[in-house]
Amino acid sequence: MPHDLSSLAGFTAAVVVLALTPGPDNLAILSLGISRGRAAAVGFALGCAAGCLTHIGWAILGVAALLQASPKALGGLKFAGALYLAYLGVMSLRSTSGTVPAAEGAASTATEESHWRHFGRGFVANAINPKVALFFLAFLPPFVRPDAPATPQMLVLGLLFIAVTIFVFVPLGLGAAAIGQWLRRWPAAGLWLDRVAGALFLGLAAYVLFG
Repeated sequence: MPHDLSSLAGFTAAVVVLALTPGPDNLAILSLGISRGRAAAVGFALGCAAGCLTHIGWAILGVAALLQASPKALGGLKFAGALYLAYLGVMSLRSTSGTVPAAEGAASTATEESHWRHFGRGFVANAINPKVALFFLAFLPPFVRPDAPATPQMLVLGLLFIAVTIFVFVPLGLGAAAIGQWLRRWPAAGLWLDRVAGALFLGLAAYVLFG
């Protein structure tokens, strides 16, 4: 076995704590769950988890180390990530239709489109975040045993990271969607929820760029 059970248990516990720590991904999921419903929140959550696949590959290939050594490359990725989050924020602020409770109508085409659209947004937002790439570079190696090949160990740890992320992020999004459904009982609440979501995305863009 590339890892012993105690090592995997410690890694899993650390990932759970990290997934629950406020950051761009889980705050965006909370915001989308409240403002857009279950399809958007779950889609974005799964997209964020899938985006980690890119960082696993980067960490294995050493690209993350290159980013760490190149301030210009790191700055460019930070700017791209912040710009994308700002775009999502502006789109929410410009919304005039209020929220659509995508949680209703489980098999509808609109729900499926919303889910996949937000999946793509979550994937891109996570994949172009250089802080996540650097986190993988710093977080995975301490759990890699020196007496075994590093690549399969990092792959196992990365996939476990994704599984734990899904386990935390999806219930988080569903809970936020339930809160949003309750808030939508008041007239015009959906429009204000979009405004709050837009402001949060813009705040996350600033955090990624300057934090």
